[in-house]
Amino acid sequence: MDVGEFVVSAGRAVLEAVEREWQPLSAGELEQRLDQAVEEILEAELLAGLKHRPQPAVFLQLLQGGPGLGPRGPNAAACGPAEEARITDLLQNSKSQARMAGRARLSLPHTVLLSLTLLSERISYRSVSRRFHLEKGNVHRIFFSFCERINSLEEKLIRWPVGGLATGDDDGQSLPQVLGVLGQTRIPIRLPIGKHDVESQVPEVRRMKKEAHPDSWLNLELLCNQRGQLLHCRISKGSDTDRGSALRDKLKQQPKLMPPGSFLVARAGYPLTAQILTPYTESLGQREELFNATLEEHFQILDQVVANLKARFQRLRYLDIGNYSRARAVVLTACVLHNVFLDLGQVIQGEVKQEETISREGEEEEEVDEDGKQTRNAISDLLLKSFETARI
Repeated sequence: MDVGEFVVSAGRAVLEAVEREWQPLSAGELEQRLDQAVEEILEAELLAGLKHRPQPAVFLQLLQGGPGLGPRGPNAAACGPAEEARITDLLQNSKSQARMAGRARLSLPHTVLLSLTLLSERISYRSVSRRFHLEKGNVHRIFFSFCERINSLEEKLIRWPVGGLATGDDDGQSLPQVLGVLGQTRIPIRLPIGKHDVESQVPEVRRMKKEAHPDSWLNLELLCNQRGQLLHCRISKGSDTDRGSALRDKLKQQPKLMPPGSFLVARAGYPLTAQILTPYTESLGQREELFNATLEEHFQILDQVVANLKARFQRLRYLDIGNYSRARAVVLTACVLHNVFLDLGQVIQGEVKQEETISREGEEEEEVDEDGKQTRNAISDLLLKSFETARI
């Protein structure tokens, strides 16, 4: 190749470079650059604001992407260093030998931080891939591997209580205690391919409408105690109409699960049994209204737990996942971590919304056994007697 050919070749290379530099950006490239610019501005403003307020040095280091702990986004304060350290410790000491996907490119602390970022923020996988300098596909693998490992800790961290709860003398005159509050909420998910219904599909699924496709949400059945700790959770497809029946059967088969002098409470629509008490739905006199009002105080605890769960793990407000098993894994991960954070004293108060917890108040009771009726009437009599005594 002579000198002239070299010059021509070099000129073409320079011309191509100039064309690439000056040609208009595509819509996708423009959107990506705008997203990145907005994130950088938000992070810069957050750091600037924090520098004017006294903050622990480790917190500022985390926000700035300190050594070994990775970068953080503007909403990452929802999960602080204490939570991350606890989860890292749980994964390191768990019996599961499953290898964490992507570990060759991401340390365990970074894996925990990345996964908590995806759970706690309404953020895209693309944004997380830029933040952690990883390929989008690898972010998927790391996140779902993390969920799988956390799911393996379910039996250890979502446990049924043991020990008696009865108070006072066992003379039949003392009020039994509520062991837990049972209820259900819906987690919107993306419809699987081939099941889209344009007329019933709602952006972000605004409080799941009855006519929406049942595969566009998951049913999350929860049982919580007075502290808000989850004692039981069951995740099923939206088409599953079972409400408490599986738990009812389990309690009948294993009566020792219910400590003496205790019972569960649930809203109307759940089965009324000797172990699960529901409100009266008809013939409401003073006794029945007092009983219902007492139960409503407990229902408010469950409503707050659901609000807190969705406030901390904002991805539960809409899971952009069309795969049932993966969506279930993410929801179960949030439930397990809810108990972890509660034990650490890290509680985020969410705003209670009436639609968050499904209620069928006003409907007739579908499943009622005679033992349940007798137990509810006996407790109602005790409540009324206690109320009248207190007024004297």
